[in-house]
Amino acid sequence: MFTSLKRILIGRPLKSHEAGEQKLNKTKALAILSSDALSSVAYGPEQILLVLMTIGVAAFWYSIPIAIGVLVLLIALILSYRQIIYAYPQGGGAYVVSKENLGKYAGLVAGGSLLVDYILTVAVSVSAGTDAITSAFPSLHSYNVLIAIVFVVLITLLNLRGVTESASVLAYPVYFFVLALFILIGVGLYRIITGQVSPELHTSIGTPVAGISLFLLLRAFSSGSSALTGVEAISNAIPNFKSPAPNNAAKTLMAMGTLLALLFSGIVVLAYYYGVSPKMDVTVVSQIAEETFGRNFMYFFIQGTTALILILAANTGYSAFPLLAVNLAKDKYIPRMFTVRGDRLGYSNGIISLGVLSIILIIVFEGKTEQLIPLYAVGVFIPFTLSQTGMLLKWIRQKPQGWVLKFIINTVGALISFIVAMMFFLTKFNQVWSVLIFLPLIILIFYRIRKHYDAVADQLRLTSCEPAIPIEGNVVILPVAGITHVVENSLNYAKSLSPHQIIAVYVPFEREDEANFEKKWKAWQPDIRLVTLYSPYRSILHPLTKFIDTVQRKANESNYQVTVIIPQFIPKKGWQNILHNQSSLLIRANLLYRRNVIITTVPYHLKK
Repeated sequence: MFTSLKRILIGRPLKSHEAGEQKLNKTKALAILSSDALSSVAYGPEQILLVLMTIGVAAFWYSIPIAIGVLVLLIALILSYRQIIYAYPQGGGAYVVSKENLGKYAGLVAGGSLLVDYILTVAVSVSAGTDAITSAFPSLHSYNVLIAIVFVVLITLLNLRGVTESASVLAYPVYFFVLALFILIGVGLYRIITGQVSPELHTSIGTPVAGISLFLLLRAFSSGSSALTGVEAISNAIPNFKSPAPNNAAKTLMAMGTLLALLFSGIVVLAYYYGVSPKMDVTVVSQIAEETFGRNFMYFFIQGTTALILILAANTGYSAFPLLAVNLAKDKYIPRMFTVRGDRLGYSNGIISLGVLSIILIIVFEGKTEQLIPLYAVGVFIPFTLSQTGMLLKWIRQKPQGWVLKFIINTVGALISFIVAMMFFLTKFNQVWSVLIFLPLIILIFYRIRKHYDAVADQLRLTSCEPAIPIEGNVVILPVAGITHVVENSLNYAKSLSPHQIIAVYVPFEREDEANFEKKWKAWQPDIRLVTLYSPYRSILHPLTKFIDTVQRKANESNYQVTVIIPQFIPKKGWQNILHNQSSLLIRANLLYRRNVIITTVPYHLKK
């Protein structure tokens, strides 16, 4: 039943040689990897205005030069990540760059930040999209958390079906959103140029404003830079592209940067000319759309596609998280299971882990993840700063042809990213202070996992100094609960291993049972030694393990191996297991961690 359900939800398994069919072309990659960055257009300009509003609406003209600053940072990031794509075509982005150029701990900071950030991407995006839906249908507001969880499950299942299938489905809403905003910006600019928008709605650029300060402008700039989250996703997901992967990834990155620049600057310009002020219950994009079209089809089309892309922005996390996890797992900093491909050739363990962690975050914060947005943004700008710094050090060390221009690009990007990260810490410390706790904690976890893998490898290596102990013979211990076909089957197996060293062990709870069983056993198997361990406290495990320990100590003196054979009958139907006590499972689980004891289960399958 489980297998059939899995086939329905995920699809048939794919052969390894079909991996090439699961690669993305540029059109689908642009949609699936840019949704996070493009969706930030819906809230990035608003973040700038929210800071400027503390001075007054007269300060709104500063949104234009601030937006230009954000575009300069965007250009630096796009050009830098384009260089990263060609320099590190295996993917990994900021983690690989930081690790190779700044050291393993800088790499772990970048990798840890991005892993957490992708979890936040899913939680924040889905919650924001759910808010947009429940705002349109207030009766659903009390089901915010449930709706958000359903969306996460659906997106997780879609990604488990394979990257091409998820891209095929999710490409349409992303391109509809881009089309809707281009129509909005085009019509809005036409109304401004033709004089349909009153010049009294906005203050002229350059108008002196009392109370403005460099600190406040930097704060607005850092808030507006939250629109750049998701820019690094393409550099992490290069292996998902069709060949030649680096070229296709670089072209997709440039296309994403161009779209993001046009949409972001367009919304900022319209917000300025329309004199739009941020409101608690209405977004800036909604106000611009209503002012431009009124409440007609186009307005609802823009709102609908905006809500959709906010939800689908989560898919950027699903595309980048598993591939980043693969790089960390190959370096033994997270469990190796993240390197395993699933039935559909995707890294399903990473996809499922991301979905589960995102759902936990949504439940903990009850779908109200607004306070996570600054943490989400600072989690991106730390890797931005590290990757830019790593690249500029790379150019200084290697000095390839044309390295000076590349060095300048990365230096500008590193400085601006560092300033933005610091501004988040200075202005929103009460919301981002937790990063100072979870980053060291994540690095400690990475370190402990790597230490474990190194210790395991050292102990398993044939060249290790610990020699294998020779085995002179075998002592077989057979716990029995009665005289049945199950015991007979296990006893025959034990005789094939060690016909002269078999000890049957029976644990009675009553003295009368002890005497009766000894009598029956002697009549049935007189050649097999029986040991009865009376247990007045009705425990099977305690007397059995104590006896095994005693036998093991004596066996070790003669280099004998102790093997415990556990009889177990298997019901014909799986659900029938709940009708029987699971003593064999408890014994096996308890003995598994005892040194120098081999546990063998001999199953007896029932036919009815």
